[in-house]
Amino acid sequence: QVQLVESGGGLVQAGGSLRLSCAASGRAASGRTFSSYAMAWFRQAPGKEREFVAAINWSAGITYYADSVKGRFTISRDNAKNTVYLQMNSLKPEDTAIYYCAADPRGDLKNPLFYDYWGQGTQVTVSS
Repeated sequence: QVQLVESGGGLVQAGGSLRLSCAASGRAASGRTFSSYAMAWFRQAPGKEREFVAAINWSAGITYYADSVKGRFTISRDNAKNTVYLQMNSLKPEDTAIYYCAADPRGDLKNPLFYDYWGQGTQVTVSS
C-alpha cells in the first residue's frame, strides 16, 4: 500500500508563496513504486467538490495544470526522495482549501475518481 504525507500548508497573505511537499512510501497495488507512477495535487474548499490542481508523470517530463493555477503553481518531483512538490506563488484568497496529494491514477489523472491513494491533506489559507 502507498502512504502519502503532505506538509507545508499554512496561513499566508494574498500575493505570497507556499511550497507543499508530499512524501510517499510503500508499493502500489499495481506493483509500481514512486518513481514509476504519476502524482497529482487536488484541493477542496468548504462546500465544494475536490478539484484538480496539478499532475506530473513518472519521469517529471510532463506536467498538467488547472487553468486557475497555470502560471502561478509549479509541480515537481524528486524520485530519489520519493517526494512531490507544489510551489504556489501569487496566492489568491480563492486558493484557500485543503490540498491533497494523490498517487498512481488508474485512468484520467485529472479525475479524483481514478485515484486510490490519498494523503491526509494540508490546509492552505490565503488572507486578503
